[in-house]
Amino acid sequence: MDAAIDSVVRENRAALADPETYWRTAAEELDWSARSGPVFEATPEPPYAHWFRRWTTNLTANAIDRTIAQGGGERVAYHWEGENGDRRTVTYRDLDGDVRRWAGLLANAGVAAGDRITIYLPMIPELPAAMLASARLGAVHSVVFAGFAEAALVDRIHDSASTVVVTADGGYRRGKELPLKPVVDRAVARCPTVRRVLVVRRTGSPVPMADGRDVWYDPAAPAPAVPAIPRAGGDPLFILYTSGTTGRPKGVTHGTGGYMVWAHRTMRRVFGITPTDVFWCAADIGWVTGHTYIVYGPLLCGATSLLYEGAPDQPTPARWWELIERYRVSILHTSPTAIRMHMSFGERWAGAHDLGSLRLLGSVGEAINPEAWRWYRTHIGAGRLPIVDTWWQTETGGTMVSPQAGGALVPLAPGSATLPMPGVDIHVVHPDGTPVAPGDRGLVVIDRPWPGEMLGLWNDAARFRSVYFERFPGRYSAGDFARVDENGYFWFLGRADEVLKVAGHRLGTIELENALITHPAVAESAVVGVPDEIRGEVPYAVVVLRPGFEGTPALAKELQQAVHTAIGGLAEPRSVRFVRSLPKTRSGKIMRRVIAAVVRGDDVGDVSTLEDDATVDEVRAAAHSLRAEL
Repeated sequence: MDAAIDSVVRENRAALADPETYWRTAAEELDWSARSGPVFEATPEPPYAHWFRRWTTNLTANAIDRTIAQGGGERVAYHWEGENGDRRTVTYRDLDGDVRRWAGLLANAGVAAGDRITIYLPMIPELPAAMLASARLGAVHSVVFAGFAEAALVDRIHDSASTVVVTADGGYRRGKELPLKPVVDRAVARCPTVRRVLVVRRTGSPVPMADGRDVWYDPAAPAPAVPAIPRAGGDPLFILYTSGTTGRPKGVTHGTGGYMVWAHRTMRRVFGITPTDVFWCAADIGWVTGHTYIVYGPLLCGATSLLYEGAPDQPTPARWWELIERYRVSILHTSPTAIRMHMSFGERWAGAHDLGSLRLLGSVGEAINPEAWRWYRTHIGAGRLPIVDTWWQTETGGTMVSPQAGGALVPLAPGSATLPMPGVDIHVVHPDGTPVAPGDRGLVVIDRPWPGEMLGLWNDAARFRSVYFERFPGRYSAGDFARVDENGYFWFLGRADEVLKVAGHRLGTIELENALITHPAVAESAVVGVPDEIRGEVPYAVVVLRPGFEGTPALAKELQQAVHTAIGGLAEPRSVRFVRSLPKTRSGKIMRRVIAAVVRGDDVGDVSTLEDDATVDEVRAAAHSLRAEL
């Protein structure tokens, strides 16, 4: 066995055998105002553990005050760049002042420990500052992605019973101004719990301000002395609502102590972060990746991060590479979807810039296909940089599987997230819960609690039990497919609900998409099911081509054959259609449910998170020709 693999396996066994000792040692790297009782206490009900229940701390004090006390006040916390070219450098001391200004505003609005606030802001420095101010007061923040529409905002404010909403006059995206305050005004009119709206000036556009309710944030105001309120390890820190294809959003709730330790430990282990690094997690703070690896994880490590407001191809596809060159970014952490998007632009954009500052590449959000992995390493990593592919979920709080799980890099395998983090007891099983054989596909389960595990779903204990623990009693059901090879490496195959049932056979869409992407003409693909009277469903593929290729009938047949060869005749797409771009969220995830709805002629539902509405029209035109063909 490779020495690095052996080290990770041995450390994982030790962490599982004695979680009390292992996690107490990890927790002692951070500051606590009180340490009483055990770190880990088993419970008979989900999530089957209390973490740091009788320990107290304040996460913001650890994220900011601790670094300043250690002499890091003038260290850069964030290099910020707006889409329109605005730039700002925020040191830890600057961030401390911003946080205390926000905390003063929140306290003046009556916010106290345990109260909920909703934050609806673009990717500007005021967003992490408002989150940290909430944590400083012991309140619970609910960040709502600034691309969500009024109805989504109303649902989240109602469910959390927020008393304060933090927003801006607007933001910028793809060269356009996005009005945010008018959305909040309409939403708050339907939310009687809200008593104060705090507003940031971002665009300078005039917006109505309600007397007695609306207050401008003044970045030049004196920063008041606001004490950091101690919170118990099990007290909630934030709610993050996750959307499914059906039903109301789930309010995933994370606690203070366990989440803090997990964010700190995974940030250090997965990325090997140092004070000289410039870390860029190219996600949106509105998603959990941004919570853990733009806000809490980097700040707990005293690191410097890049924060970018805009789209990756605005005004040209060179924007990311310009940013890396300008700020000397050393670690880039992004999604496979974003990587494939840049593949579709071609190599010349990255090739025109100096990316020599990079030392590590990360992948997050979904399984990375080997072709995207190789492109990423070849054209962004100069053919030599390691890629730390990661698997985790909103519910897990931070990375669960990664090539640097033990702090040292294990041998890489393109497309595999490799090994579990110490303390993660993860397995792949049959639907009856029995283990699958090495190399076979199965469902992902986690057998024991870990510190970053969510506390539950806000206001919905029954749904928490039914969604995550009923299928495999006593075990966390991740809802993903995976396989494990003979080295113990995990290969994640996508969501179990992203499965086609063709003639009684279950086919994961990601496997079909990966087969398409192996073709040199294909940059991106999405596969959905089309109803079929005989076989139940048949695959339908939407494809984005690389520069220099033309979407001809001959190429479509070639791609159908590629899937046939790779997986089998059952998986061969009924049809392949070519589009210039796929419908994606602004965080870069392909909206397969939208594609499926369009193809089937159903209502596409809420598309407020789409990066570009025109992509739906493209898919609609392709689907129209498909239905005519059928």
